Amino acid sequence: MTETLPQFIGGERVAADAPEASLNPSNTNDVVARVPNGGAAEVGAAVAAAKAAFPAWSEASPEVRFDLLDKVGDTILQRREELGRLLSREEGKTLAEGIGETVRAGRIFKYFAGEALRRHGQNLDSVRPGVEIQTYRQAVGVYGLITPWNFPIAIPAWKAAPALAFGNTVVLKPAGPTPATAAALAEIIWACGAPAGVFNMIFGPGAMGAALVDHPDVDGVSFTGSQAVGAGVAEAAVKRQARVQLEMGGKNPLVVLDDADLDRAVMVALDGSFFATGQRCTASSRLIVTDAIHDRFVAALAEKVAGLRVGDALAPDTQMGPAVSEAQMETSYRYIDIAKAEGGRIVTGGGRLKLENPGWYVQPTLIAGTDKAMRINNEEVFGPVASTVRVKDYEEALAVANDGDFGLSAGIVTASLKHARDFQRRARAGMVMVNLPTAGVDYHVPFGGAKKSSYGAREQGFAAVEFYTQTKTAYSWA
Repeated sequence: MTETLPQFIGGERVAADAPEASLNPSNTNDVVARVPNGGAAEVGAAVAAAKAAFPAWSEASPEVRFDLLDKVGDTILQRREELGRLLSREEGKTLAEGIGETVRAGRIFKYFAGEALRRHGQNLDSVRPGVEIQTYRQAVGVYGLITPWNFPIAIPAWKAAPALAFGNTVVLKPAGPTPATAAALAEIIWACGAPAGVFNMIFGPGAMGAALVDHPDVDGVSFTGSQAVGAGVAEAAVKRQARVQLEMGGKNPLVVLDDADLDRAVMVALDGSFFATGQRCTASSRLIVTDAIHDRFVAALAEKVAGLRVGDALAPDTQMGPAVSEAQMETSYRYIDIAKAEGGRIVTGGGRLKLENPGWYVQPTLIAGTDKAMRINNEEVFGPVASTVRVKDYEEALAVANDGDFGLSAGIVTASLKHARDFQRRARAGMVMVNLPTAGVDYHVPFGGAKKSSYGAREQGFAAVEFYTQTKTAYSWA
């Protein structure tokens, strides 16, 4: 079944020509959706609708916002199987991963429903007798949200839910490869009673995102994507003094020390590097392993990687689905070739897969014999490709882990409390995992990185209030 998507603007489904196609990466003969190709006019209309809706929404009782977000969360959870299937069909995650992401989105909305009731301030004594001071948080205005394809319902949820919870209005531009999943979320938000203009969703090319960032009535921008695009988003937003928040990926290290439990280390690396087809910004694509355990670890991990069942995302026995697009598939194979040319050794994988249906499949690949200077260890591949770097000891492992421009997530597998605690303090990353995969974070705690992985306030959890509200200080004399 192929759906033709509208633009979602001002409480109306605006029909338009839909020349673009969203294809099923597991079977490219299957057209998931036909998608409109919007432009500046749609951006202007959506922002105008959001701006007009802002006064009433921001001044409404927080219970009104609680009711909407809680209902949205319940609806997503009730429809988890249907939505998860759509997500897997369109993005390429396995069905279990698609349903899991959908559940996460529902939980995010329910969490921020509660946060709508928990905005707080302070009562403070002034240094002047008889003067009272209060601080409280207010909504900012219209937020432009630009979201990626790799978590097509969870990331829109973790940006839109706090924006709405704290009284802002939203214009969301989802990524091109996964529009049907985003549209399903828009339909749910509207069906649950969002007032006209409070939530808008627009489809179109990258230039449409740039027009949203540049619009003078957009008060804040939250972006998830590449460093190159993020730098342009930041420059454009700061130039006109709009708030900006960026999440720009990672080249995440997983350190495996000599004292690590080998089975645990292999499980952690397999999950972090290859689940969700490696298309996670928190994926552990650099495996930094000390001498004494290196060869055993590589052999054991290679056996597990070689045994992964790659196939149709909706097939019950599939362990890893396809890449989201032909371009993403080719990126993985290009970096495999680069790694080989620079001296890396393919331990397993590296070949092109041809399955029964035409699709964008990548053979999961483990590359050994690399060093920290190679491109494979410095540039984000965003696919099921992991490389190993051999080091002599913990201090060298930490230095290699901290090398490079990225700093989103970092992990260590060790039985040493001393090294685990030291790594937590000294790893230059926004999130640190001990004996856990670098990918996999909770929705109720802050998310974000160090160095060039993130810019601006943290996302998710209690930290979200910092970006989506502004503090007002009020003085009064009794």
